[in-house]
Amino acid sequence: MRKELLVNATPPETRVALREDQRVVEVFHERREHRGLVGNIYLGRVHRVLPGMQAAFVSIGLDRDAFLYVEDALPGRVEDEGEETAENGGHGTAFEERPRIDDLVKEGQEIVVQVTKDPLSGKGPRVTAALSLPGRTLVYLPSAREIGISRRISDETERERLRHLLEELPGSGGLIARTAAAGAGAGELAADHRYLLDLAGRVARQAERSTAPALLHRELDLALRVVRDLVSTDFTSIRVDDESTHRRLVEFLGAIAPSLVPAVELCPAEPPLFEAAGVEQEIARALRRQVELPSGGSIVIQQTEALVAIDVNTGKFVGKDALEDTVFSTNLEAVPEIARQIRLRDLGGLLVIDFIDMGDPVHRREVFEKFELALARDRARTRILPLSEFGLVEVTRQRSRGNLEKTLTRPCPSCSGHGRVRTDLTLALDLRRDLLRPPTLYVPGDTIRVRVPPSLARLLADEERAVLEDVQQRLGVDLEIQSDATLSPEEYEIVPR
Repeated sequence: MRKELLVNATPPETRVALREDQRVVEVFHERREHRGLVGNIYLGRVHRVLPGMQAAFVSIGLDRDAFLYVEDALPGRVEDEGEETAENGGHGTAFEERPRIDDLVKEGQEIVVQVTKDPLSGKGPRVTAALSLPGRTLVYLPSAREIGISRRISDETERERLRHLLEELPGSGGLIARTAAAGAGAGELAADHRYLLDLAGRVARQAERSTAPALLHRELDLALRVVRDLVSTDFTSIRVDDESTHRRLVEFLGAIAPSLVPAVELCPAEPPLFEAAGVEQEIARALRRQVELPSGGSIVIQQTEALVAIDVNTGKFVGKDALEDTVFSTNLEAVPEIARQIRLRDLGGLLVIDFIDMGDPVHRREVFEKFELALARDRARTRILPLSEFGLVEVTRQRSRGNLEKTLTRPCPSCSGHGRVRTDLTLALDLRRDLLRPPTLYVPGDTIRVRVPPSLARLLADEERAVLEDVQQRLGVDLEIQSDATLSPEEYEIVPR
């Protein structure tokens, strides 16, 4: 499988796309003023203990208190497959054996916590007291004691080799060999281990001299984080369109994985990287409810407060033989596309997939097995239940950050929130790309009038002035922003003079 990473970096935002065999399967966004919190470590203060919910609110210096479940207040543990149990909110203990939250923390107590979920749907972030420090090949858990191996490393000989090497490393704490550890030598693992021990020490020392609430450690920015967590020796290229980001990535990989430095390529700004690779089109399609299948069938994806419903339809596909064969073919065709859309849109929580009813038990089993296999390529933790009598498959998928729809859109102000439109910042960045898209029609000295909705005009005049100031400097033009209440929330017009 051909894998490549595309990094589009501009002053307002960084975007990263993962492609497998020329198809976009994951997209990540990080905006300068709205960086995620996952991975950050804070010295917090317990604000309120809720015995009835077996949880506590912890002040970490944000507008909303963080939420600490009783399971996340326990020391970290490593499961057999090498995943932190703290991430999925459980330690595997029976309910009656689990300590109570009021036995673990007290109001006013200072506690070091790490964010595991960004604030979502008006809720504060979720935190854990079981710290997890990721490196390139290892994850270090200061409060754990076990050793784990990534479940994606399936070769038993390699698993045993890695387990032996990790057992030889000095110091306390739990260790997980990440997927990138496959084939790594003792020296590489030891170097990563030393880096993580040093990081844990810096966090501990910072906690000792700080007063809650305080930020102790900030997670890497998106470009460095994705390269650290995703890129392995089977990647063919890491293409970057920004010189500064390219330089940082080369320096970063030179320190942690020198063998990957040759894969980093600096791409020219023209044509735009994401546009040339088809990523912009994939993002646009991922914001639609309906996904067309080549045969004429379709998938409809509807996100609700409680779950995500995914429906498979035959649509225009009528087949050539019996109805059962037509239905079976449509379901098989939908399987890889559903798995890709789940990753691309970063759908989390409970997902319910409604395959078209099949009467043949052999067909039902084959569709389920192929879907299970397709989901196995997903890095996020998933759990899948067998196909029900009604043709439904239930999946739970780990959620830590806002998905693509919530990142790029907002409730539509024209329909009382029943639909969604792109946010003003998303619209501003689209406008910026349109103005810079070649071939440019403007010459230095031109004045370009841009008609925009009132809310976007306010954003460009106040919070995000730099978005278009950079465009004026690059093109040598003057931009005149004109507020126009007759435009829809997703509409703008560029009017050259």
